[in-house]
This record gives sequence, structure tokens and C-alpha cells, in this order.
Amino acid sequence: MAEPLVEVQGLAKTYPPPLRPLARLRGRSEPPREALRDVSFEIAGGEVVGLIGPNGAGKSTLLRILAGLLLPSSGTARVAHLDVVADRPRSRRAIGAALSEDRGLSPRITARENLRFFAALFGLNGREAASRIAELAERFEASSLLDRPVRNLSSGEKARLVLIRALLHRPQVVLLDELTRSLDPGAAIRLRRQIAREVADRGAAVLFASHDLMEVESLSRRVVLLDRGRCVAFGPFAEVRQRADEVFARAEA
Repeated sequence: MAEPLVEVQGLAKTYPPPLRPLARLRGRSEPPREALRDVSFEIAGGEVVGLIGPNGAGKSTLLRILAGLLLPSSGTARVAHLDVVADRPRSRRAIGAALSEDRGLSPRITARENLRFFAALFGLNGREAASRIAELAERFEASSLLDRPVRNLSSGEKARLVLIRALLHRPQVVLLDELTRSLDPGAAIRLRRQIAREVADRGAAVLFASHDLMEVESLSRRVVLLDRGRCVAFGPFAEVRQRADEVFARAEA
């Protein structure tokens, strides 16, 4: 197996209690909320790993820490051999993130203008940027969207642009959060195939969160299962499936 491009060791995140002065005066202050606890796993270059778990399991928190958008409370996380805290600026440049809470597109300008702006932030300019945008737009069925204002696009069309934005600079690590939930089934299947071609085939590492276990099974080599902030299973989908069914059944009860 290739060397790891994502290394997570003993990662934890605790959020302080919400600031509610009146409740505290009445002796009803809430305890801190533990979002992640002692999470550890590795992802090799060229590997696609699924991230699953019920709502509130800690998936988005984990992705945001790896993306450099949130600081962990303890433990370590490295992407492309860079610590996400100590080497934060450099580690963020090694990442392409398409997170559900981070659309980051300007609605008044066109999709192409948005992508040119982000390409410049990644150091791509002129012909190189134009070529890369055209290449990815064709690959992800978005060529017809490029000259339309973002505010006129559907949620599924915006999702394609967010993915293209994440891949513009050919990142070593790609983080995806529920990217295909706004797409029809056929488009979602085609998108998954293109993700594998564009990212995994050139040696990058992919971590993607999804509630669709069929999607996870079709795309990922291994799976991280989170339950109430803890990594309760990590391995091939077939080995994790039974435990995942138990975790989801308990969460729905």
C-alpha cells in the first residue's frame, strides 16, 4: 500500500457549553459537548475511504478539522505529511474540500468567474486556469453551467461547481461531505466514477462522508464508522457493514 496521506491519531474535539447566562443563574448550566473522542485511522495515497455514522456522530467535525477550519481539542491530524495545526497554511493548500456547510460561491457572478477567482487563489492563472476549468467542467458535466450566474443554478449544479473548485489545484487530499445528495441517481453514479478517475487514479487520498451505504460500498475501499464521536470500526465495507447496521438501528430507535 502507498504511504499514508491522511494520519489521524487520538483526535478529540470538545465544544464548550453554550453561553446562556439566565440558565446559569438558575443552576442549569449545560456540560461541554464531546463531538470527537480518540479517533484514529490512516488513508493511503490512491485510496478512497468512506466516512459513515448517524447524524451527530462527528463526521462534519472531523472533516472540518482535517480541512483546517476547526482546531482539535487534543490528538493529532496530518494531511500530506503536514500537521493541520502546526503547519496549517501549507496543509490547507494540500487539501481540496467540498463541504456541505461551505459553498463559498458568489451568487451574482458566473460559475466561470467564480472558478477563475479560486484558481487564482491556488496559483493558477491565464491559460492554465482556463484549461483546467474547461477540463473539469467537461468531466463533471458542467460545461453548460460556466457562463450562467451562480444564483440561477440548482443545488445539484452548485454541488458540481463546488467539486470542481476543490479539484482545481490537483490536491493531494480531497474531503467531501454529502456531495451527491442533491443529484439524481444517474448523475450521482457518473460523478462517483469521475471522482475515482480524477482523484484516486493519480495517487491522492479521498475521505467522503455519506449516508448512502450503497454509495459508500461502490466507491470506497475502506470505511470509517463513527458513533457518538468515537471510531467504532475501520476496515473494508464488508467487515464494517454489520456494525454499521447496528449503530444506525440504535440511532433510529
